[in-house]
Amino acid sequence: MIWMPLKTINHHNITPKTMTDTTAIQSAEHLETIIQYSFHNKALLQNALSHSSAGKEKSYERLEFLGDRVLGLVVAEILYKKFPNEPEGDLAKRLASLVQGEWLAKIANDINLGDYIDFSEAERNAGGHENAHILADVVEAVIGAMYLDTGLEPCKQFIESFWGDSFYSKKKPPQHPKTLLQEWLQGKGLPLPSYKIVRQDGPDHAPLFDIELIVKGYPPVIAQGRSRQDAEKAAAKAFMDSVLS
Repeated sequence: MIWMPLKTINHHNITPKTMTDTTAIQSAEHLETIIQYSFHNKALLQNALSHSSAGKEKSYERLEFLGDRVLGLVVAEILYKKFPNEPEGDLAKRLASLVQGEWLAKIANDINLGDYIDFSEAERNAGGHENAHILADVVEAVIGAMYLDTGLEPCKQFIESFWGDSFYSKKKPPQHPKTLLQEWLQGKGLPLPSYKIVRQDGPDHAPLFDIELIVKGYPPVIAQGRSRQDAEKAAAKAFMDSVLS
């Protein structure tokens, strides 16, 4: 195993690829350069970058399961040390915001991770390399692969480097839009909101959900997301933005 110093590469200066660049899978070795870690067991990285559609013996799912737990542990430890006076509830809010799929997909896009994932031709042509949920899962799979390769330390290095200032950029813990909406309604003595799926569209690998948010005394709000949870979150945020603006 070769550990490359974290300061040798500035990942923030990586130039995003154009759509035509995603037609060919980039080499795993090039990804190692970007993430600043060279695997001793190359098969672990190959598994982390293999989608089930590629038809290989192993795909990223099991590594994603492991990486999800490793990520949560590492981020929790970092937050515990950075915010020594915050109560558990506030730390939990910070943790949730830093391990959510939306944030992981952003990290994946920063390093053009979709270009390195092995899909079937049909899955890639259908946009699998741009699917936020797949990208988020593969980030976790890479972390899980790192952990199996050499333990927790390289995972910490990777997360601290690519999460950057986000650990302490917000002075107050972020509030989930649905929680914020619920507290706002309770403060006004209004009943809790209801969320209803009004439409579901798109292929199986990239579904789209339209959610209608109903708040007593206010016009309905409809928002779209790649999952029911994402759509509900978007609807709650849109409602709060409208009433607080």
